[in-house]
Amino acid sequence: MGSTTFGGSDRGYDMSLWYDSKPLKIGWFAMLAAVGSEVIFQRVFGYSHGLDSMTPEFENVWMGLWRFNVISNIIFSAATLGWIWSTRDRNVANVDPKTELKRYFYWMMWLAIYVFGVYWAGSYTLEQDASWHQVIIRDTSFTASHIIAFYFTFPLYITCGVASYLYAMTRLPQFSKAVSFPLVGAIVGPMMILPNVGLNEWGHAFWFVDELFAAPLHWGFVTLGWCGLFGGTGGVAAQIVARMSNLCDVVWNNESKDCLHVIPY
Repeated sequence: MGSTTFGGSDRGYDMSLWYDSKPLKIGWFAMLAAVGSEVIFQRVFGYSHGLDSMTPEFENVWMGLWRFNVISNIIFSAATLGWIWSTRDRNVANVDPKTELKRYFYWMMWLAIYVFGVYWAGSYTLEQDASWHQVIIRDTSFTASHIIAFYFTFPLYITCGVASYLYAMTRLPQFSKAVSFPLVGAIVGPMMILPNVGLNEWGHAFWFVDELFAAPLHWGFVTLGWCGLFGGTGGVAAQIVARMSNLCDVVWNNESKDCLHVIPY
């Protein structure tokens, strides 16, 4: 009798057939290296070249980084979304249960990288931005803190979020047949923080609220961030668990495929 444990002699339960953690590790460490490099750059040049936007040094160092961030994010977004779309499953409605189950593991890797990006943008660099402006008076919207937060980490996690949605839509029958409201909330909520930056900068042009981070002008950041966490994440997790449970019953317990009927959201 074959083993029923992962890694056993029964190839149906060989973990390597279902899950490969290399994409997750590559994504996490690549994001860590990219954001870490920007933070180190800020630590080195923040106080020496980033305090006065009228100086030539600021133009060369920080606006140069701004241009790099914008161009690199455009390239990353186009390459990532273009690859997911060009390699999409043209017959996703008829994917076999074993392949679909495997794709769920890979989709959760996309979601994990997306959440990692949201942490860097919404927690680390955004909280750092608040402390930066409590100490240094802003004389431009392109501050040394904003260039890293709003023009690097924000587009980075938005691309990862849209990529997660596109992967589900093009490879998983559950999400290709209908729009998942929880998934839309989990992606669009944090994504709308970037347009909220425009409102934030407009407000700072009229009111001096840097010394009070809890000012109403900043409420949009918190509301939209929690929208993604509580408005969508729990629902997405419930949908994943329910679907994977049914797939496991079909693959391993020889249940009828009738349980895989997709109910529109």
